[in-house]
Amino acid sequence: MISHPAERSDVVPMSFAAPAYNSAMSRPTLPGALWAGSPDEVETALYEALSGADLALLMSLWADDDEVFCVHPGGPRVIGTEAIRASFEAIFANGAIPVRPEQVRRLHTLTAAVHHLVEAVDISTPEGPRTAWVLATNVYLKTAQGWRLAAHHASPGTPEAVTTPTTGNTGSGSADPRTVLH
Repeated sequence: MISHPAERSDVVPMSFAAPAYNSAMSRPTLPGALWAGSPDEVETALYEALSGADLALLMSLWADDDEVFCVHPGGPRVIGTEAIRASFEAIFANGAIPVRPEQVRRLHTLTAAVHHLVEAVDISTPEGPRTAWVLATNVYLKTAQGWRLAAHHASPGTPEAVTTPTTGNTGSGSADPRTVLH
C-alpha cells in the first residue's frame, strides 16, 4: 500500500527557504529530497522568488542541465543556468517583479509537467497602477534532486488573449493570421 507523503515519517518536509549560496558552486540546491514535492510547489516557489527578487531561491529551482532555458517577454532565448542567473540579476536590479499566476492549466506525467498560465504583473504608469498580462509556459522535470524547472517561456499578452483563450475548433479567441507568425 502506498501512503501519502505527509503520512510517512521518512519523507523530508518541503521547505523553500532560500538556501545558502556558495559562489564556488554553480547554484544552490534545495534542502532535503524533493520527491515528496510537486511541480505545483516548485511553481509556488518560482512566483515567490520573482515577487521577492530572491535570486538564490529562484536559481535553486532550476534543473541541473546545460539546456535549461528562459524566454523573457519580448526577449531572446536565454540558455543555461549562468545566463539565466545573469538575466535575472539584471531584472532584479530594478526591483522585484510583482507577479501573480492566474488561470493555470496543467499537463502532468510521471516525470514531466507543463503548466501554461497567465501572469498578472502589477505595473506603475503615469495614469496610475495597471496590470500587464503575460502568457507563460513553465516546464518541470522530475530529477534525482526532485522536481525542477527546465523551461520558462513568457510572451507579452493582451487583455483579449487573457479573457478568451482558444480551445477546440470553435474559432473563439482565434488569432488574426495577419499578426501572428505561427
